[in-house]
Amino acid sequence: MTKMTTSRVRKTLTTDDESLSKSVRGARRKAREFALQGIYSWIIQGANGVQDATQIDTHIRQEQGFHEADFDWYYTLLHGVMRESDSLQERFMVFVNRPIGELSPVERAALLLGTYELVHHTEVPYRATINEAVELAKFFGGAEGYRFVNGVLDKVASKVRPLEFKAYQKRHN
Repeated sequence: MTKMTTSRVRKTLTTDDESLSKSVRGARRKAREFALQGIYSWIIQGANGVQDATQIDTHIRQEQGFHEADFDWYYTLLHGVMRESDSLQERFMVFVNRPIGELSPVERAALLLGTYELVHHTEVPYRATINEAVELAKFFGGAEGYRFVNGVLDKVASKVRPLEFKAYQKRHN
């Protein structure tokens, strides 16, 4: 098994003990970070179904700082992406001008994560979903990959959440 090293210092939101919403947001951000790392590991191992999920999940849970993450959110994202990766890729690949094999594993993981959240978790505003995926791509990815992730997920959002997308565009244009 190829292990992904996660010893890099992580950028996290600082939480204010008096603010539950910031604490929840911080726990969700950590959950996304760990889910992205698990998805990355899964991709570099071949992204072949969910058979590697338990092994990857076990490894990620042992990482430093995992206890600070929202476990349910992490589990939902990691296992949801692995289970539905084919349909998620179909949704975003129509907006990508290169083969999936040419995407960096971090870009692909961020797109899978963001697309899953856009499709299945409409309780999270689409801009928040995109912003989180972009931040993850900035931190873990290459120099310009985050711009690519932003552009693709914005197009995915316009298709999977057309009313929310149009309302946002109307307010901000």
